[in-house]
Amino acid sequence: MIIDISLGSVKIPFTEVFQIVTGQGSSKETWTHIVLQYRLPKTITAILTGFGLSVSGLLMQTLFRNPLAGPFVLGISSGASLGVAILVMGGSIMGFSFLSSSLSIAIGASIGSFIVLLAILIVARNIRDTMALLIIGLMFGSLTSAIVNILSYFASMEKLQQYVFWNLGSLGNLSWPEVGLFAAVIFIGIFFTLFTIKGLNALLLGEQYAISMGVSVKKIRLIVMISASLLAGSITAFAGPITFIGLAVPHITRLLFKSANHLILIPATMLTGSIVMLFCDSIAQLPGSQFTLPINAITAIIGSPMVIWLLLRKRKILL
Repeated sequence: MIIDISLGSVKIPFTEVFQIVTGQGSSKETWTHIVLQYRLPKTITAILTGFGLSVSGLLMQTLFRNPLAGPFVLGISSGASLGVAILVMGGSIMGFSFLSSSLSIAIGASIGSFIVLLAILIVARNIRDTMALLIIGLMFGSLTSAIVNILSYFASMEKLQQYVFWNLGSLGNLSWPEVGLFAAVIFIGIFFTLFTIKGLNALLLGEQYAISMGVSVKKIRLIVMISASLLAGSITAFAGPITFIGLAVPHITRLLFKSANHLILIPATMLTGSIVMLFCDSIAQLPGSQFTLPINAITAIIGSPMVIWLLLRKRKILL
């Protein structure tokens, strides 16, 4: 965390960063302003993003018993992208422009992800097969992506560029009030997962075993879907569709902690996810440079080799 805050276009020594973060002040007022108003909110956003994506990915992998399931498998991210695409590109196509501030984009993404979540929950009431639900989630994602592609085709160059930049993901666009709101949503989503630990452990051995243990599979599935969607949707709304973290980190955590117990895996995944996101953000912020690389590019560089390794060894992965 200290390393991540220290990196940026303005070089700030580690000792000064530590003093500022701990409330001891700094020898330069500008350093204090940079750390407290720009870099610290970005670092906290990275930690919260690591929390949410990692836990959401863990929930999806356990629910579907699929090592390649991720937090966006239900199409929530695509729904959020559709909301942003309508906000950013839809207005220009129809001849007027919506207000496209960071908060309005977050609201548009939240509405889009909520609509997709609502549609999936309605469908889930009539479906008992978990794998069928997975396929339906993928189809919702494909449908919303198709609409986004149509909007992109007719949008102006300026609006298309704005949407592409949002789609690359960013951790540094939030003010302190927005970070507070983001943190509240993330911790509410994680709080819901505490009621699913017993059910998730039982689901590792199959739905029939879970039912024989007295677990309400339908209730657990509903809570897991709401929690994972809340986490993935809020992250997409505030930071953009950041990929690979939710897919790779749960497997990294299982390898490190050598446990399948979700009472251990959930906090361990949160810790590992936050560290990985801080590491990615540190790489994205080129030392001594005013440019910041897209966070999605960095997470893909780290996550892709992990996914390839999982594909080569998937027979040995136990969920």
